[in-house]
This record gives sequence, C-alpha cells and structure tokens, in this order.
Amino acid sequence: MALWRGSAYAGFLALAVGCLFLLEPQLPSSALRSLWNSLQLGPAPPGSGSPEGRLAAAWDALIVRPARRWRRVAVGVNACVDVVLSGVKLLQALGLNPGNGEDHSILHSRNDLKEAFIHFMGKGAAAERFFSDEDTFHDIAQTASAFPGAQHYVGGNAALIGQKFAANSDLKVLLCGPVGPKLHELLDDNVFVPPESLQEVDEFHLILEYQAGFLTSGSVVLILSRVLQHRRKFPGEEWGQLKAPHANRFIFSHDLSNGAMNMLEVFVSSLEKFQPDLVVLSGLHMMEGQSKELQRKRLLEVVTSISDIPVGIPVHLELASMTNRELMSSIVHQVFPAVTSLGLNEQELLFLSQSASGPHSSLSSWNGVPDVGIVSDILFWILKEHGKSESRASDLTRIHFHTLVYHILATVDGHWANQLAAVAAGARVAGTQACATETIDTSRVSLRAPHEFLTSHSGAGSRIILNPDKPVVEWHREGVAFHFTPVLVCKDPIRTVGLGDAISAEGLFYSEVHSHY
Repeated sequence: MALWRGSAYAGFLALAVGCLFLLEPQLPSSALRSLWNSLQLGPAPPGSGSPEGRLAAAWDALIVRPARRWRRVAVGVNACVDVVLSGVKLLQALGLNPGNGEDHSILHSRNDLKEAFIHFMGKGAAAERFFSDEDTFHDIAQTASAFPGAQHYVGGNAALIGQKFAANSDLKVLLCGPVGPKLHELLDDNVFVPPESLQEVDEFHLILEYQAGFLTSGSVVLILSRVLQHRRKFPGEEWGQLKAPHANRFIFSHDLSNGAMNMLEVFVSSLEKFQPDLVVLSGLHMMEGQSKELQRKRLLEVVTSISDIPVGIPVHLELASMTNRELMSSIVHQVFPAVTSLGLNEQELLFLSQSASGPHSSLSSWNGVPDVGIVSDILFWILKEHGKSESRASDLTRIHFHTLVYHILATVDGHWANQLAAVAAGARVAGTQACATETIDTSRVSLRAPHEFLTSHSGAGSRIILNPDKPVVEWHREGVAFHFTPVLVCKDPIRTVGLGDAISAEGLFYSEVHSHY
C-alpha cells in the first residue's frame, strides 16, 4: 500500500508539473528542471521532436569544416580582465537607489553609471561606456572585485576571440593587447602573447549583468498552489520599479591602454614573424574616451597598419557598442574599405546606419526583435556602398550580423565559401555558450525568431516562412548572398558576456575565403 501511495503521489506531482508548464510556459527552465528532478523520476525527456530539437539536429547535419582551413590566427588589440557580477547588487553596495534611467555617452560619476545602467536594463539591451574619472572608477572597481560572487574572466574582444579560437588545438593563436599578470594566467595555453604585449598591471572592465527571470525557493506543492491559484508571472530581475525583459549586461571601464590602442604597432610588427593566414582586429570603440585629434590620428594609423598586412590575408574587424557618431562615420569611410570582414550586433548596425546616413537611419531604436527586412537592407547598403566592387578600392566582402534571436551572414558573391555552415555554427555556439553546455540542451533553449518575415523593405524582398527542419534560409540580391538562421535562445543564461565574440570567432572558424584574396 505504501508503495502504491508513493507511486500515486509521484504521478500526481508529475501531472501537476505538467499543468504548471502548460499554464506558465515562461517559467525559467532551471525552476522546471528543479521541480522535475525533485520527483526523482529521472531527467526530463529531450524533446527531439520539438521545433528546437529538430532545428538543433538540422544544424548538426549542416555544420561541416571547410575544405581549406585556417592554421594561424592573429588577434588584437584590446584585452583586459572582466570582473563579472550582478549590476543591481553592485549599485546597491555603492549606496545607490533606483530612479530614472538616462543614457550617457561617457560616464563621469556614480550617478551617471546608475542612470545609464537603468536605461539599458529597462530595454534589456547590451551597452559599453567609458568612465572618465580615474579615482572614482578605481574605487568602484575595488568594490566590484572584492564583492562576494564576483568572477574574473578573460575580457576584451580580441582576447575573447583569441580564447575561442584557441579551443581548437590545430590552430595557433597570437594575441597582442595589454596583457597583465591576471589576464596572462587566465588565457589558454594555446594563446601566444609576445613579450612586448606584457605589462605589470591589468586593465579591468566591470561587467554588470542582470538576469531575465527567477523563481523563489520553497516546497513543490506550495509553488504549484500559488501558481495555479494566482497565475503569477515571474518577471525579469527587478530593482525598484525597474524590470529586465531579458538577460544582458552593461560594461564600463577607465581603460587608457586599450583606449589609445597602445598595442597596435606591436600587433602589426608581430605579424611578419607569426605569418598568420587570418587577422582579427578589434578595439576601435575604445577610442571614444580619447580626444578628437587623437581619434583622427589613430584611425589613420590603423588604416596604414592594415595596408601593411600582406595581400591575400583577410582581415576581420569586430565592432562593439559606440555612441560617438563622428567616430563611427570615420570608421565606416576609412577603415571599412581596408578590412575584409565585419562582425556586429543590432545596436551597432543601427548606430552605423544613423552615423553614415544609411537606410532606415530615421529609426531611433529597435522595437523588440529587429526587423529582418530592415537589417537586410542595411547590410546590403554597407556592402554596396562601402564593399568591394569593380569601381571601388575596397576589400570588404563579408558581414556577420547577430542579434538575440537570429543571425545573418551577408557576402559579396565569389569571395567566400561554406557560409551556410558558418552562420549555423555561430548560432549554435550562442545557445551552448550562454547555457554553458557542450551541446544544445533542447530543454534549456527556445526558438524565438519570427516565424515569417520579409527579406527586404525596398520592394525587392520576398516572404520567408521559417522551417525548423531547414533552419538556414538563403536569398540573393544584386550580387550579395544572405544566409539567415534562427538562434536557440538560452532561457536561463549562465553568462552573456563575450557571446558576440564567440559567435564571430565560430563563424570565421567555419568560413573559407577564396584563394584570389
């Protein structure tokens, strides 16, 4: 009888959990897994027949290594130590109270930090800002670094991309950037740092994260009864009246070495000895804290340095969050023609179009998920106006765009191969890295990409209906190929920092450039 009662009780609770999932599909997956595991019924079913399971299986079949692979990759020039912690908890520890949000292109005080954090947390958007006051930043950084639960990671786009490439043992990776003792300790053994890049003190960047949802602990029956009685929604992380729509992060620093791109010359001088077959450049956004005169000078030196790289070696430029339209416009007109490939997200793409008078530049911000047709129009414009053509001295032929729920790879015809696998690989790593899993766990991810969309709003667009069994959609427009794939978004991300860098690195790893480069 006791055995029967135990089985019946377990069955009842299993049914209740099922009802909970149907009534509250937005619950964090960690909470649902905790409830399921508490029943001691074994792991939840994998859901291979779900849209997520079908899409993940289709990716695995599509992702193949290119025929011609990279052997040596050189990456520079921004590197630092990321101190990652809860943004709300740090601001509380600093004695700050919730209030109104306001964006600041440069942070000058603790109050500016609070307002900017609130502004972007409310949108669920990523951002990066320069903190101008060295002493105040140092005090904040000390509080953050010593905060219980604060974690130290490899940081800076170049170092993160280099670290991702180094996970492939058949690749040799050179990293040039300001590498202090803590960062050197954190780097993969497969990353070679030239002695000229080593410095006595690390550059620290503070990463204030916020989560999308939570579930308080308590007995299973109590949780179930409350949900069933009150149908309570579990909102994102809260601070006062502020609620985060989904997980993201706010980054700030007082980083003069990276801001002045001090390692640029070391980077370029190291290339001759290292002999890379791919160069990745990042860190231009860090110049926002510099004077206009220094910005102009360094941009010219960047272009000169890139032109010194031997013909035939592709150069990828990774962008990051910016607020200075003049600097962004200068990068578009001066640096874009000198590089081969770009990596950017939705914030950077729209700001780029606004800064350089591109299509849809009147749009002040994205309203929810970025419209695929608008994104496609801007990518097309970049390659048509600033990319390689018979009448223009430009090397730019590839753009890897990523946003939370989908990615697009746009390439000029005839220059790149294996882009179907590359865009799928970039999307797959977004799901695995955010969830900290080796493979896609379909119980922890969700398909949130638009089910139907237009490929353009210029009149040249076609209507696409998403099919999880054929997750990479391809279309062409006047000599430009587009590869689109949805992302399986991690429901409860472990860490959001560096996702864009991992996506770009993985996309490049699976890409093949044609030999006429």
